[in-house]
Amino acid sequence: MPDTSLPPRTPTEIIKENSRLLRGTLAEGLRDVSTGAIVEDDTQLSKFHGIYLQDDRDQRPERRRKRMEKAYGFMVRMRIPGGRLTSAQWLALDRIADDFGNGTLRLTTRQAMQFHGIIKTNLRRSIRLVNEAILDTLAACGDVNRNVMSSANPAFSRAHAEAYDLALRVSSHLSPRTRAYHDVWLGDKKVHDGEGVATIDEDEPIYGRTYLPRKFKTVIAVPPVNDVDVFAHDLGFTAIVRKGAVVGYNVSVGGGMGMTHGEPDTYPRLADVIGFCTAEQVVDVAEKVVTIQRDWGDRSDRKHARLKYTIDRRGLDVFKKELEARLGYALGRARSFRFERTGDRPGWTRGEDGAWHYVLYVENGRIKNTPDWPAKRGLAEIARVHEGRFVITPNQNLVIGEVSEERKPEIDALLNRFGLSNDFSGLRLNAMACVALPTCGQALAEAERLLPDVVRSLEETVERAGLRDDDIVIRMTGCPNGCARPYLAEIGIVGKAAETYAVLLGGSFDGRRLNRLYRDSVAAHEIAPLVAPLIEAYARDRENGERFGDFVVRAGIVPLPTGAATEFHAPP
Repeated sequence: MPDTSLPPRTPTEIIKENSRLLRGTLAEGLRDVSTGAIVEDDTQLSKFHGIYLQDDRDQRPERRRKRMEKAYGFMVRMRIPGGRLTSAQWLALDRIADDFGNGTLRLTTRQAMQFHGIIKTNLRRSIRLVNEAILDTLAACGDVNRNVMSSANPAFSRAHAEAYDLALRVSSHLSPRTRAYHDVWLGDKKVHDGEGVATIDEDEPIYGRTYLPRKFKTVIAVPPVNDVDVFAHDLGFTAIVRKGAVVGYNVSVGGGMGMTHGEPDTYPRLADVIGFCTAEQVVDVAEKVVTIQRDWGDRSDRKHARLKYTIDRRGLDVFKKELEARLGYALGRARSFRFERTGDRPGWTRGEDGAWHYVLYVENGRIKNTPDWPAKRGLAEIARVHEGRFVITPNQNLVIGEVSEERKPEIDALLNRFGLSNDFSGLRLNAMACVALPTCGQALAEAERLLPDVVRSLEETVERAGLRDDDIVIRMTGCPNGCARPYLAEIGIVGKAAETYAVLLGGSFDGRRLNRLYRDSVAAHEIAPLVAPLIEAYARDRENGERFGDFVVRAGIVPLPTGAATEFHAPP
C-alpha cells in the first residue's frame, strides 16, 4: 500500500524515477523520423542532457492552417563552468551553429552558450561534435546543479583565477554520474565532463534516482564586481579578498528569480549570507547544501520546489543547523565585503598577469552576422589568430582574454575591421534580455527582439538629459521566470501577455536589492513613454553619485522593499 500520508509527487518526479538514470526512451525516439519531436516524458529528460524541445512559434499559424506539424527544433546548451573557452573550442561551436543550428550563437545569462534550431536528425551529431571539442551539454539544464558561474575574467587577478578554478571543481563534483549521456549521444565515443575528465560511474551518490526537486544554481563572486548577481542564486560563494589574496568565501543560500503572475506565494528572493568557509571547504559545503535540498525540497509542487521556498518553509536557522550537522563543523562568521556594480566594463583592461583583456558588448548575447555588425564572422577571424581565451560573462558579453602586448594590435585591427566596438550609451551597455519569442515555450511576450527598440527609444531621452555615459541597468524577460534576472534591475520589464508587460523599478546598481512593481500591465509601445519622464527627473533631481535605482526609491516613486524575501542580509 502506498503511504497516503505523503503528498502526491508531481508527474516529473515519476518520470525521473522511471527513467533508468535519465535514459528514458531518448535513444529510441531519435530514430523515429515520422516526427520532428520526441515524446513528452523524454522532453522532460532531455533537459538533463542540456536539450530543450522547441518550435518556431512565428510559424505556428501558417503550419496550423496547412495542417502541418509544428516547426520543431532543439535548443542545445553547453555546460561551460566559468564561461571559459579556447579559440579552438570557439571555432568548433561556430561551425556547429552554421552546419546544424540557425547560424547564430547565443551567450546566456548563466555564462554558457547555446544553439537554436537543431533538428532531431542532426541532434546526435551535434552533441558528438561538442564532445570532440572537450565540452559537453550534460547538466546544462534539468533538476540538477547547472552551469557554475564565476566572475569574469579568470586572468584579471589571482582572485579571479582562483574563483574560476573553484567553479571547475564544484561543477565536476556536482555533475551527474549516470552514463545515460554517453549511451544516448556518444555510443562508443569518450565522454568528457566539461573539464576534460572522462565520466564512468553509473551510481548517483549525490542526487539519487530522482535528482533534485528543481533546478539548482551556484555562482562564485569576486568583489567589488557582482557580475554573477550572487544573491539571485540558490547557492553563492563571495570571495573575501585581503591584500590581493582570497582568504575564504562567504556562503549565501536561497536566492531565486522565478515567480508566477497572480500567485503571491511565488516570488523572487535574495539569498541570505549564512557564514564563511575556507576555499578547501567550498566543495563540501556545496555538496551538503545540494543534499539538503534533495531531501527537503518540495516534490509535490514544482512552483514551490526551489531552495528559496525550502528555506522559507523550514526557517533559515533550521537550515543552517542542518547544514552544519551534515558538514560536521560550523561555518565561520561572515566577513565584510563591498560590491560596486553588476555590469561589465567594456573595452581594454590590463590584468595583474600583464595581459590585455577586451570586453565586447554583445546585444542580448546574440552573436550573428548582419550588414552593420558581422560579429560572428569577426570573432571567428579573431579566434584563428588569438592565442588566449574567450570568456562568456554573466551579462551575455564576451571577453577576448589573455592577449599579449605583442598580439594586441592585431586583435585591435580585427575588432575595428568588423566594427566590434563598444560605442553605446550606458543604458544599452547595461541592457539584458532572455530569448523569449519565437523559440522559448515559456514566453508570454517578446524580449530579445523588443528590448533593443525600447532602449533605442529611451536613448533619445538619455541623450537630451546628458546621461549618455551614465550606467542604468535595464533587463527584460518574456515571462516571469526571470532568466535575465529582471527583478534585480533598476528597470525591470517582465512579460505578462502578448505585447503586455509589468514594469518594475528600484533595484540597486550593485545587485543587493530587489525592485518593486511600478505598473502592472503596460503595452509594449507604452514602456518607453512611461519610463522616459523618470529618467528626466533623475537627471534633474539626483544627488551627487546617486544611481537611478536609488533615486526612484528616495523620490518615493517606488517604496523601499522590506521583508525576509527581499532584504539584503550580508554584513555592511
